[in-house]
This record gives sequence, C-alpha cells and structure tokens, in this order.
Amino acid sequence: MNLLIMGPPGAGKGTQAEVLVKELGIVHISTGDMFRNAIKDGTEMGMKAKEYMDKGELVPDEVVIGMVKERIGFADCENGFLLDGFPRTVEQAQALDVSLEELNIKLDGVINIVVPEEKLMARLTGRRVCKGCGASYHVIFNPPKTEAVCNSCRGELYQRSDDNEESVGTRLRAYQDKTQPLIEYYKKKGYLVNVDGDQDIDLVLKSILEAFAK
Repeated sequence: MNLLIMGPPGAGKGTQAEVLVKELGIVHISTGDMFRNAIKDGTEMGMKAKEYMDKGELVPDEVVIGMVKERIGFADCENGFLLDGFPRTVEQAQALDVSLEELNIKLDGVINIVVPEEKLMARLTGRRVCKGCGASYHVIFNPPKTEAVCNSCRGELYQRSDDNEESVGTRLRAYQDKTQPLIEYYKKKGYLVNVDGDQDIDLVLKSILEAFAK
C-alpha cells in the first residue's frame, strides 16, 4: 500500500506514521531522513542536493522530486511506502504524480489528520522534547515517568523555543495557507481521507486502518 500522510504541527502525524508503517509492513519515508541518507550514501540526487545545501541555498523542487523518485524506486518499497513531509505544494504533487506513473506505482490514498486549532495550540505549547534521542512528550497528554527525564534514554527534556503561543499560531496559519490548495488537489482526485486526530492515539490509528480496509 502506497500512502501519503499530512497534518498540521501537533496533530500527531509522526506518532501515527511510526505505528502505521509497522501495522502495514511498509516503509516510512520522511523527507528529512531521505535527505540525510541520500547524502550519506552518495546517491546521484543526494550529491546534487548537497551542492545546494553546502552553498546555503534551498534545494530546488526538481532535485527534491528526483530524490523522492529515487527513494521510492528502492527494493524495500516494493510492499509499499508512507511518504511524510512531501509534497508540500500542488506543483510538487503534480510532479510526484508524473514520477509515480513513470515507475508504474499507484497511490492508494492521502491521510489528512484533522485537529481543531485550539487543541493544536494546547498540544504544542505543552510539548517537551528529549535532548538525547528526540522523543516527544507532553506535560498533560503524554508526560514522562519522571518529570523532565526521557523514558527511553534518560536524556533531559526541554521546551522548543518555537513552542510558545505566538510562534505556534504563526506556524499553524502558515501550514493552513500552504497546504489548503494541496488538500483540495487530492480531494478532487479522490485520494483524500480526513481522519479525526482529536481522539485517543489508538483510535486515530484504528480510523486510518479502517479507512483503507474498505
């Protein structure tokens, strides 16, 4: 099964992606990991991306799209993939469609996790992140066993500097402005599945699995 996952900051997209790939036996492809791995492995597109990054420039769409096409063509994606963090614009989505067609790969759906903005604000301002392993916690919804200490690596937990109300509000508005056209694009193509993210983590996962079991 080949899927995309979308959701605003604080919607729990990362948490769902991590569990979903295990449930479905597919590969999680996040753009951040993809960039790091492509550069580390010295792939053609990875080296092109590095040229721009070394100069402090944004990696152009054609290179990013080339990297995505390169990655989903790997053997480990034969059983399917979950693409996370790409596409971010309608133009990228259109280019992805072309790449998938060239690889003879069919997209099965686009998961859009929906959460009211006021709930996102509460989630993000209460978030704490581990300095050691990057694990995410919440002071109310998912507190660590020991205050300010990571359950996994015992690293120190901290609040990101952009997890205040003003910064969070700006991020949420930016996400909405950028992604609304993309949501409409996939809705018109019949790929979009809206999932209520304002419920227990297990119920969100159940909703996603049920949507694609039909």
